[in-house]
Amino acid sequence: MRIARFSIDGNVAFGVVEGEPSDPDGPVLDIIKGHPFAEFERSGQKVPLSKVRLLPPVLPNKVVGIGRNYAEHAAELGNEVPDVPVVFFKPSTSVVGPGDPVAYPSFSSEVHYEAELAVVIGRMCREVPRDRVQDVILGYTCGNDITARDAQRREKQWARAKGFDTSCPLGPWVETDIDLTRAGDLGIMCTVNGEQRQLGRTSEMVRPIEDLIVHITEAMTLLPGDVVLTGTPAGVGPLSVGDEVAVTIEGIGTLTNKVIKRG
Repeated sequence: MRIARFSIDGNVAFGVVEGEPSDPDGPVLDIIKGHPFAEFERSGQKVPLSKVRLLPPVLPNKVVGIGRNYAEHAAELGNEVPDVPVVFFKPSTSVVGPGDPVAYPSFSSEVHYEAELAVVIGRMCREVPRDRVQDVILGYTCGNDITARDAQRREKQWARAKGFDTSCPLGPWVETDIDLTRAGDLGIMCTVNGEQRQLGRTSEMVRPIEDLIVHITEAMTLLPGDVVLTGTPAGVGPLSVGDEVAVTIEGIGTLTNKVIKRG
């Protein structure tokens, strides 16, 4: 199912998305009792998706990113594929939702999009065996690892380049009906102002999702709602103020954000 987090009339709730845009009345949200990280019931109270504001589908304690997990992307930036996964963090303050603006940071003049499959963790976990990875995943959503590329090169580490406010759009919802096998071969596309910039498949990852979760949880505990960004295909490039960037992932949906000048 597709689980969205949304706001309506000043209230925030989770709901199950039912229907498709092609339906006569469009999709609706069946508000759930509780939250998606435990057993929940549908309330039967439904609101049109068009009447709500979609929020980031989760509020992660941390976003764990994986760098250079697609060989062609590593090559396009002049990097080798690392011997072990490159792990970095994006703080919770970097997270925004579908339709939210991405504010161009004042310390950069070269901000790039990076379309990524985002794994949403469903339960607290540490030292997860490879054959239990499926058990700790709630589902998947679209992510955009917005990166200040010039700062990344200049500062030699990635905290500011990848962690600035609004640098982690997530959404539009969490799709729970995707297993690891299917997640390992999904199409990923990024467009800027409607023009295709990235097109790849998760099967091009150097290391699959199972290996990433094992590697991360050897070192740290993941909490419900934490997000793992799994890397980006080749084709990254610059964004400018006024651009509309969209990440579409097969079987999940489309995440769209507009770049604005930081106020």
